[in-house]
Amino acid sequence: MVSTHPVGVQPSGNQYLPEKRSNTTLSPNQELLPLSARVNRHNCLEIGGCDVTTLVQQFGSPLYILDEETLRTACQQYRDTFKQYYKGESQVLYASKAWNCLAVCAIAASEGLGIDVVSGGELYTALKAGVSPDKIYLHGNNKSREELILAIESGCTIVADNWHELHTLVNIAEERLIASESTLSTQHSVLSTRIMLRLTPGIECHTHEYIRTGHLDSKFGFDPNDLDQVFAFVSKQPSLNCVGLHAHIGSQIFERQPHRDLGVVMVQWLRDAAKYDLELTELNVGGGLGIKYTESDDPPSIEEWSKAICEVVQQACADQNLPLPKLLCEPGRSLIATACVTAYTIGSAKVIPDIRTYVTIDGGMSDNPRPITYQSVYRAVVANKMSDSLTETVTLAGKHCESGDILIKNAQLPKTEPGDILVVMGTGAYNYSMASNYNRLPRPAAVLVANGEANLILQRETYQDIIRQDCLPERLK
Repeated sequence: MVSTHPVGVQPSGNQYLPEKRSNTTLSPNQELLPLSARVNRHNCLEIGGCDVTTLVQQFGSPLYILDEETLRTACQQYRDTFKQYYKGESQVLYASKAWNCLAVCAIAASEGLGIDVVSGGELYTALKAGVSPDKIYLHGNNKSREELILAIESGCTIVADNWHELHTLVNIAEERLIASESTLSTQHSVLSTRIMLRLTPGIECHTHEYIRTGHLDSKFGFDPNDLDQVFAFVSKQPSLNCVGLHAHIGSQIFERQPHRDLGVVMVQWLRDAAKYDLELTELNVGGGLGIKYTESDDPPSIEEWSKAICEVVQQACADQNLPLPKLLCEPGRSLIATACVTAYTIGSAKVIPDIRTYVTIDGGMSDNPRPITYQSVYRAVVANKMSDSLTETVTLAGKHCESGDILIKNAQLPKTEPGDILVVMGTGAYNYSMASNYNRLPRPAAVLVANGEANLILQRETYQDIIRQDCLPERLK
């Protein structure tokens, strides 16, 4: 096996630990491991004061390990920097599609954040987690009628994406009005539905094709050329209370200029809406700030991104002589990705001389589909050999019956053996939320760690869970 490191230079897994820089606040999205990560006297990785190898012994593997300190720190940095740099009212929303579950929603809400949801299931989870409906915003390009009714009845804000949705909302309001009049029941009283309009800004940014949502060729949002028609329609609908505008230009973005451009464009839209007597008071600039997945990644800090957004919106409003709207943003990945790692148990190895060495783990594409879907790159350490020299270059392969089930190519690791605990970093976003039961593998458990304590927040699925929805016709029994 060949190492790519220079002769005599054999770094260890410690190189990935957060640097405790004096007089500097660490921005979670700029780190590879959670902020609480350290190596203990047993040469093992600790997160949240918990030994990762002990967590695997207690909860099994694969195992998602969520560091509460890192998640809360990211929430606080977004919340506080918007308050610091924006002179008007602001509200940070957690884009929960990154990882929506009761515990994560509850933590975000406890830090004063609202929740961005994209389905009835995510909305239901946020409500059950105790999130106030007035801080929940429902997105989606093809919301079902049932999802829209749930949103209306719960009292959250609907981010309208297209003409079909606007007409459906008006139709639902008319039906509720008829029901109210026929039953004379106060429980069917009809109030205007609180909505925002999602518009496509036509702004390109350098990110993966699948996660660019701001350019004109996108399935999301109204086309800017339809702006006047949309504003005219909404202004004539008493059942629609349009409070603001929304746009989002993509995900895993390191560039700052596209977000500056977005702020200017959206303020111009606010000005245009005033021609139709629409009093829009909210502006949602979406999210998209990237994180550090590898050593070469260099994203702006949360503070730098927030400061840029706040300044450009304020300046644009001053230029247009408009009052400051309530400014919203929707970070997802940059809030939670670094806060979580996934622990696996190493199994077999296959050495192909002069080609590569495969080292297998007990998970893969079913718990982290991003490498096979987006060609995403991750970094890994061996949790029980943190200070050992990185002497091997291996390809980490998942256990699924799929040749493409490769988690990391050319991973730099110490010499590994079956039973070692591999930890993959930055798995808080779009790992559990996109997990599947491919090959009928049960989805992993997840624990929340803080102050040396670990609490189960997602139970490991069982084989019984796997077949729970199966139906066997009588004639096949």
